Amino acid sequence: MAALLDLVQLRTFVTIADSGGFGRAAAVLRTSQPTVSQHVRALERVVGRPLVERTGRLTRFTAAGETLLAEARRLLAAHDEAMGRLGVERPATLTVGATGDAADHVLPDLLTELRGAFPRHDMVFRLDRTTELAEATTRGTLDMALILGATTVPGVEVGALPLRWFAAPGWSPPIAGRRFPLVAFQEPCGLRQQALRALEGEGLVVTVPAEATNLDGVLAGVRAGLGVALLPSSGTAPPGLEEVTCLPPQGPVAVRLARRRGLDPRIEETAAAVLRKFFGSLVPEHAALA
Repeated sequence: MAALLDLVQLRTFVTIADSGGFGRAAAVLRTSQPTVSQHVRALERVVGRPLVERTGRLTRFTAAGETLLAEARRLLAAHDEAMGRLGVERPATLTVGATGDAADHVLPDLLTELRGAFPRHDMVFRLDRTTELAEATTRGTLDMALILGATTVPGVEVGALPLRWFAAPGWSPPIAGRRFPLVAFQEPCGLRQQALRALEGEGLVVTVPAEATNLDGVLAGVRAGLGVALLPSSGTAPPGLEEVTCLPPQGPVAVRLARRRGLDPRIEETAAAVLRKFFGSLVPEHAALA
């Protein structure tokens, strides 16, 4: 018999793309990272080609992986539509987005809290940049999104995360008169602009030797010693980095729960209450905002 694609494995593959990596996919699917890896290897055996490749700490889809991802989305959509036509009841789904900054250290605990608040719902989680999440929430393709800073999307503030400067171990500022290296997200990015204002306010001439569209790319640039980055923190430094305390403190950044128009107000109220409690306990010195 010819090899067949497994729907469970395809859902895992799509979740890797939507959540931003193997570890985060495991948290979203409530399984282990080795299981996620096993599903990918099984798909690679069926397809006969590598689907992902690792560059340092980053994981990227190969050309075959990108092709399979598109086919997987179509197959899963057709399956779910067929189940609906057959009258098979599926739990209601809540689609929730978050920035990689906000979710990097708190995703497993955050998902646990939200799932406890909405036991009758399937949770679909997506990690992306604040601008992309705000647009998706405005379009209605996301029910809710945890984003950093101000936004025009309807919603409420639910907490705050302190902003801290991070660099590779042993990094030291350039000598006076030389350009100061900043690693940052690509524009548009509020954190990038805040970092530039803070450094230039100290009389520094700033250059951006590395920029990225996602958190993993920014962290990779900082670990490589290319410069410092201003990032939200849940209390501990990202692996392989150290906090830089000689730069001007920046205080906290607000975490906001944005929502699509038409979302049941009870869902927003329940999620906001859970998130205020969660962020308040996570960062007690910056308790949840009213």
